[in-house]
Order: sequence, then structure tokens, then C-alpha cells
Amino acid sequence: DLPADIPALKAIALELGSDCPYFIENLPSIATGRGEIMEPLRAFLNGYYILLLNPGINISTRDAYHNCYPEYPSTELISLVRQPVKEWKNTIINDFEKSVFKKHPQIADIKKALYESGAEYSSMSGSGSTVYGIYTSPQQVPQTLKEFVIYNGSL
Repeated sequence: DLPADIPALKAIALELGSDCPYFIENLPSIATGRGEIMEPLRAFLNGYYILLLNPGINISTRDAYHNCYPEYPSTELISLVRQPVKEWKNTIINDFEKSVFKKHPQIADIKKALYESGAEYSSMSGSGSTVYGIYTSPQQVPQTLKEFVIYNGSL
């Protein structure tokens, strides 16, 4: 109930951090710029289930950025997320994974286990160490993965 409109709140949030304006509105969006330019997306994950696995490994954000060498895709992310989720595996890449997985192979093992359990897509979240898998059904998550679970939402 603050006496401020959405653009003003986003400007304030941007002062707190580059990714903070994203959380002002409850809309899936692609953020560009410093995080202040957002293009809303349709609700493309309706009917899917997301499992988050956190191995409790502390990843230094500074080190993650220092060791990350981004590759620029030939297709913009906004176009890629409009493809079916099962096609994301070969098109949507988290550039932090290469260096983080090299230093912490157990995080790579979690991503591999998610795919082996039937995840349509899996990726490390941001600079790590949480890894998520996107499933079409909560029953797809096998008991063998439950040992990795720290938070699993509604699954």
C-alpha cells in the first residue's frame, strides 16, 4: 500500500540490486539491461512441476562471475523459452555451469540425475548451487532423488 506506482517501485528496487525489480510484479518475464527492462511472458510452465535440489554447497558469486565466459546464443532467450520445454535441453544454457561443475562435480551429478529421472529440462539456478528439474508429473520424481531434496515445494 505504498503511495508509489509500479515504475517507481521498480526504480527503488533497482537501487537494491540488479535482479530486484523482477520481484515487484508477479509475472514471468525476461529481464534485460541491469534487470530493470522486463518483457512479460505467457504462463508457459502451467501444468509443470519444478523440483529444486540444493546440495548445500556455497558458491562465491564473485568467483562464479570471475570464471564465467558467456557465450552469446544465435537466438534470443525470449524465442527459446517459447519452444516446448523438452527442447530447452539443447538450446538454453546456463554459462555458469561450466566453471561451477568443474569445481564442484557433485552439482553436475545432480543435474544428470534429474535428467535420468525424467526431467524435461534441468539447469543450475543462477550462479548455483541449487539445481532444478522441470517435470510433467510429480510422480516422475523417484525416491533415489529425495536424498538431495532440501526444499521441494508441492512435490
